[in-house]
Amino acid sequence: MAEEREQLEQNQREKPMSFMAMVVITGLIGGILWSGLAYLAYVFNFTEIRPNVFLEPWTIGAWKEGWLGTVISILLIGGISIVAALIYYAALRKFQSIFVGAGYGIALFLVVFFVLNPIFPGISPFWELERNTIITSLCFYILFGVFVGYSISYEAHELRGKNEDEKKARTDPEFP
Repeated sequence: MAEEREQLEQNQREKPMSFMAMVVITGLIGGILWSGLAYLAYVFNFTEIRPNVFLEPWTIGAWKEGWLGTVISILLIGGISIVAALIYYAALRKFQSIFVGAGYGIALFLVVFFVLNPIFPGISPFWELERNTIITSLCFYILFGVFVGYSISYEAHELRGKNEDEKKARTDPEFP
């Protein structure tokens, strides 16, 4: 009886994650990963922008300047990154190129530093930022765009290929 149950468990396969769930997880992990690394860049003085600037317009208190504010900021940036990943999914998933992801990262950089800049008082106007801050921030946005973009595009391409193979197998009896 126990052997039969074990054999049945061995024969069972896990259901694959839905494509939308993969997009959400990719956005979350990408946001947490790259904002965490950006915090390290701040610690080592590569940039003058901390992740905590995200909390400045909406919270009161000194706690946002400490470790708790940093952790909450990184997690919130991860949440916002889900939205960025969903936008990439909706608009650009068909393009399987590293350059499309890099371009998406540059577009996000421009939106944050030129359009949303007035919302964040902790970020100086773009033309007043140090060169190291601009270069470091741009690189992190490009890396985020490539990470999210290529992950989503690759998975979309694989899913398209799998669906085409299944269609071909149904219509062509000689298909392997």
